[in-house]
Amino acid sequence: MLPSPFRSALLATCVAVTTLGPACVMAETKVPQSEAEISLGFAPVVKKATPAVVNIYAKRIVQTRSSPFASDPFFSQFFNSVGPSRPEVQNSLGSGVILTSDGYVVSNYHVVGEADEIRVVLSDRREFKAKVLLADKQADLAILKLDGAKDLAHLDLRDSDSVEVGDLALAIGNPFGVGQTVSSGIVSGLARSGTATGNERGYFIQTDAPINPGNSGGALIDITGKLIGVNTSILTRSGGSNGIGFAIPAAMVKQFLSEAQAGKTHYERPWAGLSGQPVDADMAQAVGLDRPQGMVISAIDTASPFAAAGFKAGDVVLAVDGVPVSGPAEVLYRMSITGLGQTARITRLRDGQQKDIDVQMVAAPEEPARNPVTTGKGSTLPGLNLITVNPAVVAEKQLPLSTQGAMIADPGSLGTRAGLQEGDVILSVNGRDTVTSEDAEDALSNPPGHYLELVLLRQGRTLNLRYRL
Repeated sequence: MLPSPFRSALLATCVAVTTLGPACVMAETKVPQSEAEISLGFAPVVKKATPAVVNIYAKRIVQTRSSPFASDPFFSQFFNSVGPSRPEVQNSLGSGVILTSDGYVVSNYHVVGEADEIRVVLSDRREFKAKVLLADKQADLAILKLDGAKDLAHLDLRDSDSVEVGDLALAIGNPFGVGQTVSSGIVSGLARSGTATGNERGYFIQTDAPINPGNSGGALIDITGKLIGVNTSILTRSGGSNGIGFAIPAAMVKQFLSEAQAGKTHYERPWAGLSGQPVDADMAQAVGLDRPQGMVISAIDTASPFAAAGFKAGDVVLAVDGVPVSGPAEVLYRMSITGLGQTARITRLRDGQQKDIDVQMVAAPEEPARNPVTTGKGSTLPGLNLITVNPAVVAEKQLPLSTQGAMIADPGSLGTRAGLQEGDVILSVNGRDTVTSEDAEDALSNPPGHYLELVLLRQGRTLNLRYRL
């Protein structure tokens, strides 16, 4: 067994050799024989990649209220917006990656998505103003364009599906605002999704390369200098890196870049129109699988492209475009990188038989129309902005598939004081079902008796609120 320093030097030599070209890949490894060989490391890769990683300073102005109930754990949820309004400047610090020589940059939505002013600083200290071209909160990605930029260093994208657990990885960013920093590690997991990542709809590459606040939007690269992902979050109890970080795969970044370059101002993801769950051990035996794999469809919208292709509840989706999937997040990711207007080949299991079926990638339908309305002064709750829930709203807000009702787009001042929140879905008013925004507006304008009773859907839970008029 070689002493630890020699093992480290040997690894560094092997890594450096692989960056020199295909002819050197099969070169014989050996213990370093000179000071020059010992000094070899990640430096050539870092020198190539760091000019394409930028620091981002974002600023936005928000209206805040000073509430006398802010410190009360119970009343703050109802009266948090009570009090005088005043403007407040919020600053955020993050990183970004230059994707093209003319200044297209990718970062996280939570860094720049709602910013009023964005300043981008390159590694050579040049500064550019930037604007957001395309951003999506659910995917936590944003594409920026630098004003007047040209001939910039940029990173090439690697095929995310070629990344393997154990691959060496470098994370580059601006942690804690200390300046551009590089940390090393490996790819420690693939296809991460669910509550462990803080995003049940996400799909991530996991790495143990240290990622800290400020690294968000920075690059996760391989040892050839190609971008394999955009650093987005960490799993931590202390606020610092514990060696479990998550990056959005380069394939998703490529899709966002393509749509931004095509002039789109918001990201449209393909619509599945179904809900499902991973196949567990008991279910696998019931459907004829030798081990748990795939996603079983639990419900499907009649307008879904899967329904049009012949799928039904109880079918098992085993793969999308030949890549195995095990849950809704993976299915949605595979559909997203396929893109709207394209066709995905879905491997279905039904009655013990597998079959490949082509499914068209379409956007969620806006039928019925959202029909936004605002309740008038004569309403029980004036100033309430409502929209009709349709499949597109269900997909955007991650609502249960069969949800029908009137969603609160803005509760207004009176609605806020009444405990209503943006995103609440009004299911009924005084026992009267409210399927559309007009239903809710009418029911709120003519409440019977001296009370108002609302049945709401909030974050998957049904709430009953009752008020004396």
